[in-house]
Amino acid sequence: MQIDHIPLERLSVSKANMRGSRKVPDVSDILPSIARRGVLSPLFVRANCQPGYYEIVAGKRRYFASLEAAKEIETPPPLPCIVIGEGDDAEALEVSMIENMLRQNPDQVTQWESYTRLVKEGRSVEDIAATFALTELQVKRVLALGNLLPRIREAFRDEEIDAGTVRHLTLASKAQQKAWLALYDGDDTYAPRGNQLKAWLFGGASISVRAALFDLAAYPGQIVADLFDEDGYFADADMFWTAQNAEIEARSAAYLADGWAGVEIVPPGQYFSSWEYEKTAKRKGGRVFIQCRDNGEVVFHEGYVTRKEAQRRARGADGDGPDGASETKAARPELTSALTTYIDLHRHAALRSELALDPALALRVMVAHAICGSPLWTVRVQDQRSRVEAVAESIENAPAEARFDARRRAVLAMLDFDPERASVVSERYGDNEIVAVTLRLLALDDASVMAVLGVVMAESLAAGTELIETLGQHIALDMAAHWQADQAFLDQLRDREVLLAVLAEVGGEAVASAHAGEKGKVIKGVIADCLAGTGDRAKAEGWVPRWMAFPPSAYTARGGVASVAAHSRAEWMKEQARFDPDLEGDEPDAPEPGESGTAADELAHDDAGVPLAA
Repeated sequence: MQIDHIPLERLSVSKANMRGSRKVPDVSDILPSIARRGVLSPLFVRANCQPGYYEIVAGKRRYFASLEAAKEIETPPPLPCIVIGEGDDAEALEVSMIENMLRQNPDQVTQWESYTRLVKEGRSVEDIAATFALTELQVKRVLALGNLLPRIREAFRDEEIDAGTVRHLTLASKAQQKAWLALYDGDDTYAPRGNQLKAWLFGGASISVRAALFDLAAYPGQIVADLFDEDGYFADADMFWTAQNAEIEARSAAYLADGWAGVEIVPPGQYFSSWEYEKTAKRKGGRVFIQCRDNGEVVFHEGYVTRKEAQRRARGADGDGPDGASETKAARPELTSALTTYIDLHRHAALRSELALDPALALRVMVAHAICGSPLWTVRVQDQRSRVEAVAESIENAPAEARFDARRRAVLAMLDFDPERASVVSERYGDNEIVAVTLRLLALDDASVMAVLGVVMAESLAAGTELIETLGQHIALDMAAHWQADQAFLDQLRDREVLLAVLAEVGGEAVASAHAGEKGKVIKGVIADCLAGTGDRAKAEGWVPRWMAFPPSAYTARGGVASVAAHSRAEWMKEQARFDPDLEGDEPDAPEPGESGTAADELAHDDAGVPLAA
């Protein structure tokens, strides 16, 4: 495989790039590295229509980061690129998706956009599943996002709506989705989520008169009025469906008389997923699909054929037979869904029983879950960014951050991850990644796994919490070894009382008293001289402000210090966790012969006293 170095001005983003929107991507996470070291991982490109120019199939963010970095230098270096064959857009899109998924799993909405483009390019669900090592069910779940209103998809992309809620919304009609959005946007209304949403959509809902296709004036059954909603509901669901089905039959006959190739009724409990069908005109054999829902709503989808039927017709036009007779019939699955569940749960029960007895294996599996996530695990990296640019720069240049970055890069190397990866912890879960990471951890010794665990836990440790206070005191953390005052810190000191108290600590009470009448800017200058040992001032070695120490304290009695408040809560929690004071000092009774002395010993025996490990 040959790597060519191509100048920036000869590159552009291909429309087949899975991140190929017009929006300029956020490159703040990789820009510092690219500005310092350049692009280390090559881009995938293909020849453009203009000779000597290329379009980027995979590597859009590295390209834009290079453009940003080039603003600071006179002659920007060319980018390393792998030139692939011209091919078609579907092949280029697959390259883009595979390369991006190996680096960082895209969000599900981006996957849906890309899968939809592949479907339009002629790829089947089976093709997509085989290309990306997924099951057909996983691909279908992503494609089902096409049933959502665009606004719901964007809210899901922005993580404003959880995956469970979105899963249920994919089964909702457009009218139901609009009704849910109205509740979601209301100031005094609650939009159901998760299982509550499922019940709201399908469970025991009354059938509104607005769902009726037939003439309400001729309906013989009872209608219950709702004075608040100014709506009505059918008291007898069976009687409603008798009248509704009669009207559906009448409209089906009208469609056939109008020249449609056929009419199919999708009964309640089954769903019309648009990605499984292809729009087809009436004159080309399009059919009408009538979708009935549990809430009585009926939706008419005019002019569709199944995607498989469309593919058979296309093959027939190419000479493979008029009706796709050459296509082999799909084999019946060997297992029913119930038997599959039975087998899966029994294998799961057996494996977790053994896993509980193998802490070394469990440790590796736990670390892999913390890195990659799973359907049951969600781990996020603590954001180190700040709205204040000077604060963000101070954190980035802190000695502690540099030391941690070195440890993180060592762990990335151990796991065979991209050295440009922003963190060890993944932002999106992927089946392929968790298996690969677990296998890699199984090949490492315990010391290496513990090193990985330390970085993973450090990345996902929440800032400003009681746990920070507890751990800091537990290890007797000395902030002077990790921090020294910088200009960003001095810029944020604005309280006059605090400034004088700080000056008294770094310069002495006499110096603070002498400057008590000065302006804040002057006091800050004296503090800076004391900290740096300039201006004939003695240098204050190892000084740390009270708020930053472990344990922290305040300079005034006014409060409003987050670290002090968190410390107080941590101390209260510590008191709550202690044993009853009446029991303090009592020695526990020695275990009788044959009795276990610890909780771990108790876990190591079954009810008959036989060691489980045996």
